[in-house]
Amino acid sequence: MELDRLLEPRSIAVVGATDRPSAYGDIILRNLERIGFDGPVWGVNPRRDEIRDIPCFASLAELPEPADAVAVAVPAAHVPSTVESAADTGCGGAIVISAGFGEIEGGRELERELRETALERAFPVCGPNGNGIISFANNTAIWGDAIQPLPAGPVAMISQSGNVAVNALNSRRGINFHTVISTGNGAVCDPADWLLALCERAGVGSVAMFLESDGDGQRLAEALACCAERRIGVAVLKAGASEAGAAAGAAHTGALAGDERVFRALIEEAGASWARNPHELLELARVLAEPRARPHGNGGLAILTCSGGDSGIAADEADCMGVELPALAESTRAKLRGLLPDAATVANPLDYTSLIWAQTALLAEIVEIAGSDPHVNQVLVIHDTPQDLPADSEASWIAHRAGIAEGLDRADAAPLMASTLPELTDGEIAQELGAHGIASVGGVSTAILCARELRRPPADPERLREIAARAATGRPEPGLWLSESGAKGLLHAAGVPVPEGRRARSAEECVRAAKGLERPLALKLTGPTIQHKSDIGAIALGIKAESDLVREAVRILSLPEAVGAELLLEEMAPPGGIELIVAARTDAVVPALVIGIGGIWTEALDDVAVIPLPASPAHVESALAGLRGAALLQGGRGTAEVDIAAIAIAASRIGELMREEGLSLIEVNPLIAGPDGVLAADAVARR
Repeated sequence: MELDRLLEPRSIAVVGATDRPSAYGDIILRNLERIGFDGPVWGVNPRRDEIRDIPCFASLAELPEPADAVAVAVPAAHVPSTVESAADTGCGGAIVISAGFGEIEGGRELERELRETALERAFPVCGPNGNGIISFANNTAIWGDAIQPLPAGPVAMISQSGNVAVNALNSRRGINFHTVISTGNGAVCDPADWLLALCERAGVGSVAMFLESDGDGQRLAEALACCAERRIGVAVLKAGASEAGAAAGAAHTGALAGDERVFRALIEEAGASWARNPHELLELARVLAEPRARPHGNGGLAILTCSGGDSGIAADEADCMGVELPALAESTRAKLRGLLPDAATVANPLDYTSLIWAQTALLAEIVEIAGSDPHVNQVLVIHDTPQDLPADSEASWIAHRAGIAEGLDRADAAPLMASTLPELTDGEIAQELGAHGIASVGGVSTAILCARELRRPPADPERLREIAARAATGRPEPGLWLSESGAKGLLHAAGVPVPEGRRARSAEECVRAAKGLERPLALKLTGPTIQHKSDIGAIALGIKAESDLVREAVRILSLPEAVGAELLLEEMAPPGGIELIVAARTDAVVPALVIGIGGIWTEALDDVAVIPLPASPAHVESALAGLRGAALLQGGRGTAEVDIAAIAIAASRIGELMREEGLSLIEVNPLIAGPDGVLAADAVARR
């Protein structure tokens, strides 16, 4: 849908316009006046000719011309007909502030009607039950809460929570917003639609997204590809981990890679940043929008502070988050030793001590030298400015901060500045530093997080479009389960090695089937209703003697679950291999491959990687290297090195098999890996 007229309207109509205090129709009119919207504004109220010098009309059809944006602030029951009228009269889109839709049980039918009305006419709608849209870049505020004009800047925000957006605007942390969109229920336009539209707007440098649902995976992947092409930073905070789909619930996959994990894998594939709370979301968005903050070339992070305690805390946080703090070059250390007090220890982090407090020129030189070290491509200076400083002390803090800013200006490395605690900086300081192209962050931990995320390599837009194309195939409704023998038949046909095996329906058939198979043998119950054989005792391993085979066959066939099932007799895998789980699922935001340490320890170890599909062997090898148990695959802890390439090929084929066979889920657990290849020892699949 075309969203330009909603994001950059030249004219606005307010349906439900009023001068009744605190009513949405009144708040919107006041916001438009306050922010300085300079286009035509019309009220739609059949009982008024004028409201505060704004002309009113009885209906949208009577407007002088179709409005680009229609603000809808009428009771929920009247919204679908209002949207229909807006579309039929040629308006550009609607922003529905009204509540009473899908957020309550009684409003779901009304939301369905609203959605169908809009989609039939390809008419964009923001909301319902949202705060609306503010564009500081275009002096537009169709917003359901009172706002104050703020300087326009490069940070955009999309929030499914109106209150999170309101708090962001009121936080006064010095972020210059470009556009803020409160999507509400998102009945018509998905957050991904807004992300795609924002990344095409001039002046947007980053987008903060607060999400409560996955949304449309195909459109999200496409929008993220657009952001990657334009080098627009994206930070995401998602509330609430949804339960894994029912299709995956009968296998291990759902527990290991629920919807939230797949969603995060897509975000990280896109080179976007994952926030844990609103504070991190906003600080990430701030630094991602600053071009100077992104490091270039090789090197690591240098940290400077006037406190030994802060140095230790920052070093611990960097270690925890995997941020490299390289040793400074000897030439750098020699220069610094000539400038620093004797009490200072030349290291990284560098505690330059408070003995040089407010010595602007000296401090600038120290910061410049450390930030131009050949091993450093990113520098973070920690500095606090307490609020309400006495007049006779404030000048020294200003002088100290000026020295830091000057040094960061002259240094070769990408600059960052942070306070130890979020409240020990403010919006005015952020604006002051921002004028130098220096991004500031509230809090040391958040600053290290930002430093790490700024180092994230750019995403491949073509890879994201491949993910979008795979997601476009849709999420098939889960159908019937296949038996283990049926699942292994598909694997074998796809080139994934499976054990030599035969089926039987009685103990006597087992004895005949065992002839020609190499012992020891595995005996299992197989059928469409059986997924976890070990839980019900429907498996016997290491069978050598014929008498043991008969006894176990009789026992397994006596189980209640054996009705309608059959026996599967297989050769055992050679001892000593590493057990992995490999699975593919379609019921999350995008189809995904899951791979990790498997067998009976699958859920206990929880050591898996999630790869949005399609997953090439190279993608799988990269994911394997990131597992905590990667050393086991590489011959660590006394194990033999396994055939990584064979694992990667088999896993990639399993992901493709799901698409080729129209499966909703396929899981191999374990895939046994050894020095000479892999073997799918157990498998489940669902249409």
